[in-house]
Amino acid sequence: MQELMSGNEAIARGAWEAGVTVASGYPGTPSTEILENAVKYKDDLYCEWAPNEKVAFEVAAGAALAGARAFCTMKHVGLNVAADPLMTLAYVGVVGGFVAVVADDPGMLSSQNEQVTRQ
Repeated sequence: MQELMSGNEAIARGAWEAGVTVASGYPGTPSTEILENAVKYKDDLYCEWAPNEKVAFEVAAGAALAGARAFCTMKHVGLNVAADPLMTLAYVGVVGGFVAVVADDPGMLSSQNEQVTRQ
């Protein structure tokens, strides 16, 4: 059966299909809809909103350090807030799996500045 999904719905579905069991995020368009769709798989996937991007990153990183597959979501400016745990996790590594989903906002439609996270 085929299903038509938005990109954010597909990210949530792909994470679930890949065996992700922990998802954390900080709301901010254009990334909010990822966690909003991940909660559809709540029987297999624990989801929570965090008070900021650093905490969202650390929740998912902690789960990955303990052996779970995890991801966190935030918009591009939020990665600046999560920079400290990002740099630490880069050299510590994880036991499970970890993905940071960072959503860009080209044209600053809902952000205070424009950054490119693909570089």
